[in-house]
Amino acid sequence: MTRSSRIAAPAPGLVATLLAVTTLLAWAPAVSAQAPASPQAPVTPEDLMARPVRPPDVRSAYGSDPLQFGELYLPEGNGPHPVLAFIHGGCFLSQFDLAHIAPLAEAVADAGYAVWSLEYRRVGDDGGGWPGTFVDVGLGLDHLRSLATEHALDMDRVVVGGHSAGGTLALWAAQRDRVPESSEIFVDEPLEVDAVVGLAAVGDLEAVQMLGVCGGVVDRLMGGGPTDVPERYAAASPMGLVPIEEPVTFVVGATDPWTPPAMSWLYRARAVGSEEIDLIELPESGHFEMIA
Repeated sequence: MTRSSRIAAPAPGLVATLLAVTTLLAWAPAVSAQAPASPQAPVTPEDLMARPVRPPDVRSAYGSDPLQFGELYLPEGNGPHPVLAFIHGGCFLSQFDLAHIAPLAEAVADAGYAVWSLEYRRVGDDGGGWPGTFVDVGLGLDHLRSLATEHALDMDRVVVGGHSAGGTLALWAAQRDRVPESSEIFVDEPLEVDAVVGLAAVGDLEAVQMLGVCGGVVDRLMGGGPTDVPERYAAASPMGLVPIEEPVTFVVGATDPWTPPAMSWLYRARAVGSEEIDLIELPESGHFEMIA
């Protein structure tokens, strides 16, 4: 099925709901295991891990590696359910797994959408980095086709989203049809999505590499810098794959010290010829408030 023939109905409704959820969560005080944190205190990864959440409805493997799996959160009702495929962040590093994104997954499912939360191999994991991290995200997203019938998923209403490094991977996942055939991460007929939501996302791996973010993790992710392995950056950096054919919504925190709004503005400014790219700034949010 070609893009022009797809029926991409109320995907924007999912985007609006996710924005509403993240806006509410960004204003909510953090919760620790011992006592509530001050509403003014920045939310930390430890705060996220301390939040009680319900377990997922389904855990499904998309490969043979222990880290090649996803967790499916289902809303009430018989469906078919529109889907948010969500990729967690954490500097592409192995010490941050999908558990910290569970509060957001639960909240979006409670709002009426199925959420497919992806785990994948990261830097520090066996097989993580190039090309495994990108291979896993692609396989995990395509695995939705195998889950659709049994769990009443509406494959004509799929939005891919992610937070931080996961937002970068979400942008890339939506553009996989533009990956060169010569690349190790090329696949035939990648799953098409209707829209992209990037929470504290960065669209340019070269910029992140130049800034040395997260201790220079991009060099480890890609196996070198842009001048060392230019073909890898051309296939994996969302900026190298523009224009993007799906509408994009960036949600950024005005007080985010890790991925300030300017990094999303950069992608928007340079993605000439793309579909609509919106940027929404949450004035009271840092990096983690929007997924708390």
